[in-house]
Amino acid sequence: MKKKNRNNASGIVYSTNPDFTPPVEDEDDYTPQPIATQEIRIRLDKKQRAGKVVTLIIGFVDTDEAIESIGKEIKKFCGTGGSAKDGEVLLQGDFREKSLQWLKKKGYTKSRII
Repeated sequence: MKKKNRNNASGIVYSTNPDFTPPVEDEDDYTPQPIATQEIRIRLDKKQRAGKVVTLIIGFVDTDEAIESIGKEIKKFCGTGGSAKDGEVLLQGDFREKSLQWLKKKGYTKSRII
């Protein structure tokens, strides 16, 4: 069965009070951290990947959509596959130096290989 989309996340379905107003959810005024101050770490990883090597880029502080677009650009620059989720970018293969080069070019000055 499909779950129906809820417009009201507070769980209130009906009220008999004529003066009732549902609680207003505060929208987060999210401002991402400046690119130059983000500490990006690049490392080689092969844990639970059947011995295959991946380059793991962690430390992004931004929205999921922005991280996905960054991951797409890095993958295109390195000419490889991978994924971007949960604030990290995975690249298939050893692309530590090349991804560091891309990050420095884009302004991530505090990025480093660990």
